[in-house]
Amino acid sequence: MVTPPGAPPPDPDLPGRDHERPAAPRHRQLLRRLRRTRLAAIVRGPDPDAALRTVLALLDEGVSLVEVSLNTADALGVIRRAAAEAGPTAFVGAGTVLTEDDVARAREAGASWIVTPALTESVAASVRVVLPVLAGALAPTEAVAARRAGADAVKLFPASIGGPAYLKALRDPFPNLPFVPVGGVDLTGAGQYLAHGAVAVGVGSPLVGDAARGGDLDALRERARRFTALCAADTSRGQA
Repeated sequence: MVTPPGAPPPDPDLPGRDHERPAAPRHRQLLRRLRRTRLAAIVRGPDPDAALRTVLALLDEGVSLVEVSLNTADALGVIRRAAAEAGPTAFVGAGTVLTEDDVARAREAGASWIVTPALTESVAASVRVVLPVLAGALAPTEAVAARRAGADAVKLFPASIGGPAYLKALRDPFPNLPFVPVGGVDLTGAGQYLAHGAVAVGVGSPLVGDAARGGDLDALRERARRFTALCAADTSRGQA
């Protein structure tokens, strides 16, 4: 198929279909990192200092993709401080991003990527400013629309509604769509989702526990090691 001059490039996930996606190098970093690490952590809580300690502990344990939900107390301050302390190699993102204003504030705070719970105006806003975006979707139509809107990957949310079997069913017609199940993903579920073709998993309380509320950081580190070991093993199997 020849692409006419000025037309958007073909979508590799939807053979024969076109959609607009910016070809900026920064915009490809999120999907590459998801495929390499297979894990994104989700931090939310009422204590900004505890949330910051949680983010830094996760990064220290090798969880290089960490999302700070905007319903965390002083979320933008947490993102700003975490990005400054962790340096440019860490991907500290903003989650529960709903509006164009949310995107602008997250970007100003230093967020490296954006996560949305649904296909809202925040997806297009992120694309316009070349911020990688993981867009929430549940139904097949939503998943396709998210990629066509410019999302780097599709956050399958809430994944707990259908579980790994639903992801498997989705991947039959859409084998190349990069799905990241989020919602109720524990260690066992993570392995099942990855086995069914998830590009990565997004994990909140089963990984973070009570750490973002001032809880045990040593326990958090131990859980992080278990999740990263599982994801690393899955990556190794995929490359074998």
